[in-house]
Amino acid sequence: MAKKKILYIASEIYPYLPESYISNICRFLPQGIQERENEIRTFMPKFGCINERKNQLHEVIRLSGQNIIVDNIDRTLIIKVASLQVVRMQVYFIDSEDYFKRKQIFHDPEGVFFSDNDERMIFFAKGVIETVKKLGWEPDIIHCHGFMSALVPIFIKTYYKDSPLFQDTRLVYSVYNDQFGDLLNETMAKKLIGTGIDESFVSKFETPDYPSLIRLAADYSDAVVIGHPDIHPAVADYLKEYPRPIFTHPTEENYADAYNAFYDELIKKEPITF
Repeated sequence: MAKKKILYIASEIYPYLPESYISNICRFLPQGIQERENEIRTFMPKFGCINERKNQLHEVIRLSGQNIIVDNIDRTLIIKVASLQVVRMQVYFIDSEDYFKRKQIFHDPEGVFFSDNDERMIFFAKGVIETVKKLGWEPDIIHCHGFMSALVPIFIKTYYKDSPLFQDTRLVYSVYNDQFGDLLNETMAKKLIGTGIDESFVSKFETPDYPSLIRLAADYSDAVVIGHPDIHPAVADYLKEYPRPIFTHPTEENYADAYNAFYDELIKKEPITF
């Protein structure tokens, strides 16, 4: 098929964060798809523990400076970029003085789940989408990895559904074993409504826990990837009745061809609308 444009949105990518199951996939899958003559863009949060000097991050002035409204407060968006020189792959970083300067990722030094993780997710999702709009880049596929990216599908399919850039975009959400036991902020649904998402779209999100978040991501995606064999049991049960394509992450080490074929088949289908 013709060359595809694929946007990867990841919660973690090696080597910017420590090597893990998810960070490895988010490092090597985009590379493999790019090597198959596709065009990619990759985004992740610029957590404060990422060493900017070591990884040669620098700010992209022309993309920075937008304001993202979260809970009725303007938050300044900062965009940084780094390159994995050996494979000629760029990674864009979403940064914020309010949300991503702390050295910890999701928990404070005492292990307490950050009370503003919900706002960080909203900022990250909208920051990526607004940056892609500013780039004027029209993705065929948006592939989200990790719970940090779980709000992207609902934003694309509702708030941004009339944007010309996303009219024919297919959303894919990969489910991993990245579950958290804490609740997100109890006002999260209200904050989503405050961003312009209609209340009817978040009606099922009354309890802001991990299974509800992943169900929300799946509901507004065109397809789901079972990215790990040990996903949350409640999510696994929910996906048994999932009405759209489900792809299981291959067990073989060289999995880019399988994903490339999966993307090709998904593009043949009409994107879901709401």
